[in-house]
Amino acid sequence: MRARFALILTSILVVFTGIHYYVGWNLLNWLDRIWPGIPHAAFWSLFWLIAFSYVLARLAERFMPHRVSSLLKIVGAWWMAALFYLFLLMPLVDLIALVFHLAGADPDAYIPWLGGVASVLVLALLAKGVWNAWNPIVRTYEIAIDKEAGGLKELTVAAASDLHLGSLVRKRYLNVLVDKLTEMKPDLILLPGDILDDSFVPFVRQGMAESMARLRARFGIFAVLGNHEYFGGHIADYVRTMRDIGIEVLMDRTVRIGDHFYVAGRKDKTAERMPGGGRLSHEALLAEVDKALPVFLLDHQPYGFDSAAASGVDVMLSGHTHRGQMTPNHLITRRLFELDWGYKQKGRLHAVVSSGYGTWGPPIRLGSRSEIIRLVIRFRTPA
Repeated sequence: MRARFALILTSILVVFTGIHYYVGWNLLNWLDRIWPGIPHAAFWSLFWLIAFSYVLARLAERFMPHRVSSLLKIVGAWWMAALFYLFLLMPLVDLIALVFHLAGADPDAYIPWLGGVASVLVLALLAKGVWNAWNPIVRTYEIAIDKEAGGLKELTVAAASDLHLGSLVRKRYLNVLVDKLTEMKPDLILLPGDILDDSFVPFVRQGMAESMARLRARFGIFAVLGNHEYFGGHIADYVRTMRDIGIEVLMDRTVRIGDHFYVAGRKDKTAERMPGGGRLSHEALLAEVDKALPVFLLDHQPYGFDSAAASGVDVMLSGHTHRGQMTPNHLITRRLFELDWGYKQKGRLHAVVSSGYGTWGPPIRLGSRSEIIRLVIRFRTPA
């Protein structure tokens, strides 16, 4: 297993380095034309520092000051977005350059022009992505459940997944979410995982719990763990902090809300790979639940719709996918998940997958929007 892991890690590192060298070589070729005499050694030193800044921050986070690791994360995250679109564009740019070269054109004439156009296009994409990321929308779904809910005729549920609170998604943006949920006045607030980006430290340092403590809902606020809470560790501290501010983190647990409905929360799928981990199946989790009442399930990763439906779940809320976050990644998530974003009904199950409120890595969204889910549920007497 160690040899296999080492082989996979080496392969990833080789590809990662190769992509960076290709992009770096093109950038330097362009800069040589617009800045004659640029010191190549200085360029490559700075380039490789930026290229590995995010990796360095994650690997050495425990051994460096928090401000330094945060700065490296921010630089590395922005670079990831720029690299992504530079790598997609450069084959086309190189192809056009080859056509000019074969036509006998002067490289000093067409390379600065091509590089400038590519740079402006990447900057425009990033600017649009920033706007999409920092301007969340409220997306409303209206559904009907053929069950009685203890006299309730209608329920408004607010859901926000994938906040990724940390060094990049900070307290100011969290306050935007809290304000919008306060305006919405939901009956129930559900948070389907990845509230943290990785480390619990920024959450504490920025006093984010104080902001989340302002959330209010008639029937309570419930959350589940996502894969990033597991990656960052400190789960016990996180769960305790959330409980102290009135947010219950459900880990393979169900809660009955009066005679109205149940809220169930699964551990994230990541728990299946953790030492001594694992999680309950849908059937085991809901074994003691009165299926005559509506059942709402929080499960961070959108898997197992058929199993959830067979176990009596009426509404399943998930996130995780970000809808690819940066196009054309949505073409990949569309193939990986039965539903990577939006709404789908399977029998009596209503599945909703959010693209998320925050962002992982760069605060960029293209082909997706940061969103808050507003779910209007109407209860009907069974025929």
